[in-house]
Amino acid sequence: MLDKVSLGFGKKQLVDALDLRIAPADRIGLIGPNGSGKSSIMRLIAGVMKPDSGAVRLQKNARIGYLSQDLDETGDRTVLQTVLGGVPGRPALEAAVTSAETAMARAQESGDEAAMMDVAADLAEAHERLANFDVHYAEHEAHRILAGLGFEPDEHARPMSELSGGWRMRAVLASLLFSRPDVLLLDEPTNHLDLPTVAWFGEFLRQYSGAFVLICHDRDFLADQAGRIVSLEPEGVRQFRGPFEQYVKQRAEEEVVLENQARNLAREREKAEQFIERFRAQANKAKAVQSRIKQLQKMDEVQTFTRRKVMTFSFPTCKRSGDIALKVEHLDQGFGERTVLDDVNLTVARGEKIGIIGVNGAGKTTLLRTIAGEIEARGGKIELGHNVKLGYYAQHHADILAGSDTVLESVSQRNTGASETAVRNMLGSFLFQEEDVDKPIKVLSGGERARVALARLLIDPGNLVMMDEPTNHLDLESSESLAKSLSTYDGTLIFVSHNRSFVRQLATKIWNVESGKVELYPGTLDEYLDRFGVEGPEAKKPTASSDLGASETPGAVAEAKAKAEADVPKFDAGESRAAKKARKREEARRRTEANRKLGPIKKRIADLEGRIEVLEKEQRSRNLELADPATYNDAARRNELLTAYQRDEDKLSELNDRWERATVELEELEAEL
Repeated sequence: MLDKVSLGFGKKQLVDALDLRIAPADRIGLIGPNGSGKSSIMRLIAGVMKPDSGAVRLQKNARIGYLSQDLDETGDRTVLQTVLGGVPGRPALEAAVTSAETAMARAQESGDEAAMMDVAADLAEAHERLANFDVHYAEHEAHRILAGLGFEPDEHARPMSELSGGWRMRAVLASLLFSRPDVLLLDEPTNHLDLPTVAWFGEFLRQYSGAFVLICHDRDFLADQAGRIVSLEPEGVRQFRGPFEQYVKQRAEEEVVLENQARNLAREREKAEQFIERFRAQANKAKAVQSRIKQLQKMDEVQTFTRRKVMTFSFPTCKRSGDIALKVEHLDQGFGERTVLDDVNLTVARGEKIGIIGVNGAGKTTLLRTIAGEIEARGGKIELGHNVKLGYYAQHHADILAGSDTVLESVSQRNTGASETAVRNMLGSFLFQEEDVDKPIKVLSGGERARVALARLLIDPGNLVMMDEPTNHLDLESSESLAKSLSTYDGTLIFVSHNRSFVRQLATKIWNVESGKVELYPGTLDEYLDRFGVEGPEAKKPTASSDLGASETPGAVAEAKAKAEADVPKFDAGESRAAKKARKREEARRRTEANRKLGPIKKRIADLEGRIEVLEKEQRSRNLELADPATYNDAARRNELLTAYQRDEDKLSELNDRWERATVELEELEAEL
């Protein structure tokens, strides 16, 4: 579908000569850090953007359905009209029926029977085509999808203009699911879905007959759905067959292979340099030294595994609070005549990590905002425990940051006692480097704003932290880094999240907000789901001897030297015949003695060199195969190669050490003889 496509913005190249094929029923997970180009690839496939070079090709009559993070104007249509109108062709069919009915009315007024007969045939055909269309896209299916996405029956007739952004996004998603395109492009579809709706949506996708491309920061959802991973890595776009967890394993294996290759290459380079330095001044080693110099020139640069930059931080040790961090008694909250929370009683012990779940609109955010003091309660009592200092991260905080402030100013204002160096170090852990801290907030992306808001919280977090959807706008790796950091936080944590992986990693207790009440479940998310039946979900590697000719191996050179020294006679023109015979007998004795002592060592060196040569040839072959991404599609072959590679690397290391010791032993013995 994408044929040698390249796209860049300014000096940044997002994709370069990318080939991507989407087969029928493909389940593709598109992953990468914020700003790497995931959404741009989606827009290229959808035809919203044009590539700088290359082509986007669609199969004839193939339909693409695109769920963008940015909503288009939805007009005054109702929710149901939006869903039904999302199917291509319906407006044309309805227009054909209307046109035929109008023509029939005119013919009846004129009394022209022949015209009425012709129009009747057209009208019948138009109705038949519309009826057939409705069989395939029945209205009851639209109602079913809307119900699955959380819409109550009486909301189907509500104008889209009355809905919040999150619910409008759900309606647009319903429209796409109802229209059943050949390829669904889903850019963060779970951002505005609660846990029950995510479970329903996941089941819908599992049964979907078409293909889809999915961007999602919920690791569990991605792992459940994707059967193939397209990853925007530092070295470029990579494609991996298999589910997400297999991708993670393959990348880890690639890291081991590249690190081994880099370590081995560095070791061979060091050995060659040591050999050159050691024997550079010896005339009888000149050929071998020149061979090593040529070998060094041929060696590749050491290639290491490039890791993505991910925000990494840790919460400072917080001041100890009392045993009870928070107490809520008879809380009543609502807006106008609508009651959102009714007689809610909660007690939070120091160190607890509480995950708040519930359907959208149930009052999760209202509960947090009320406790944080952003809105005043209608009734009841909220009491912070002894020595408790509250830190609050809200969804809207990232959106209301002062646009004219720089990143550095925004975070510094949060804690005026922190030095500029401390703030810069903090921002560095959130991937704001050097001149990045001087960017105005107004030019930042949603993910960057979210990181600023998190940095503002962390610069002075307190010992009771409350967070509302903290992973929204964060990429997958940043979400996991945040969860890891929060898991080591020694204060008390209360958070709202629809991200199952995030809740699973952190929550030790669940609050379910439903029908104005907050039900407490003293356990993890999985225990809650189980209890209530909710479905969760290389290049050639030169070595010390590999590029030497058969007569230029270290052992062969040593052997030639010994032979030359033994065979060259020490001739003196003035010696007598008897003395000459005695000298030759002595030389013969010495040769015999030398061969007796040197022979076994030479044989051992030759044997080691032969074994090393065989293993290095096999390793070069494995390196080439392991450098091919296609190898990782065959798990059995991949595991076989990795096992053999590591086994023979250990053998090579041992054999090379033995060869070095043997050559040193030979040189010392030759000098002695």
